[in-house]
Amino acid sequence: MARMGGQRRLKRLAAPRFWPILRKEYKWTVKPRPGPHPMERSLPLLIIVRDVLGYAQTAREARKLINEGHFKIDGKVRKDYKFPVGFMDVLEIVDTGEAYRFLPYPVKFFKLHPIKGEEVRLKPVRIENKTTVKGGHIQLNLHDGRNILIRVKDPTNPVEDVYKTMGTLLITVPEQEIKMYLPFQKGNLAIIIGGRNVGRVGRIVEVKPGWGRKRTLVTLEDAEGNLFQTTLNYVFVIGSDKPVISLPEGAWK
Repeated sequence: MARMGGQRRLKRLAAPRFWPILRKEYKWTVKPRPGPHPMERSLPLLIIVRDVLGYAQTAREARKLINEGHFKIDGKVRKDYKFPVGFMDVLEIVDTGEAYRFLPYPVKFFKLHPIKGEEVRLKPVRIENKTTVKGGHIQLNLHDGRNILIRVKDPTNPVEDVYKTMGTLLITVPEQEIKMYLPFQKGNLAIIIGGRNVGRVGRIVEVKPGWGRKRTLVTLEDAEGNLFQTTLNYVFVIGSDKPVISLPEGAWK
């Protein structure tokens, strides 16, 4: 039984370093349920409600609020306090109308960035993989666990398939209607979702192919003309001439 309990729970000292929790006062914290985002790039909904937003003082209070349906993720009410919230997810507080996007942020790794208006219904998603399914249709596998089917009229000439891996779709949530496609290419804007440059925004200026995404180097130029490098797996395209979503002040001018 002890071994099973260890699998269900997570020691605070073993939690990702960016989690905003006290690590020495208590032994255990909530372990995110397997879902759309890996643990190292997400926060359980309970920790957001209690430790980030401050809507509860204790885990019991946070679980109660979540179970009552006060919070939406990407347009859907989530009642699972272990639900993992990750990059580009939209969090809404039903009663107040507040909305936030989970964005990468320098040093701190993440930031709940306030958004409003039509942006609440929009979400950028990165294409991680694509496959051909029965009937010659194209299935796009996205960074948040979604799959979107692109139907083609003629499998021998799939003109509808303009999408490539590492490109970004701007979709509506929760409907998943594609509003825009932003390919991964030189000149486009991207935000960095990991590594020492996490949260920085720049324009892609050079790509040095390597063996896999972790060894392919991408050079970007920020708004002040400074060059910086990261690996391909950390690059998330968010615009062409300008970002398609709002960003924290000073991220891109």
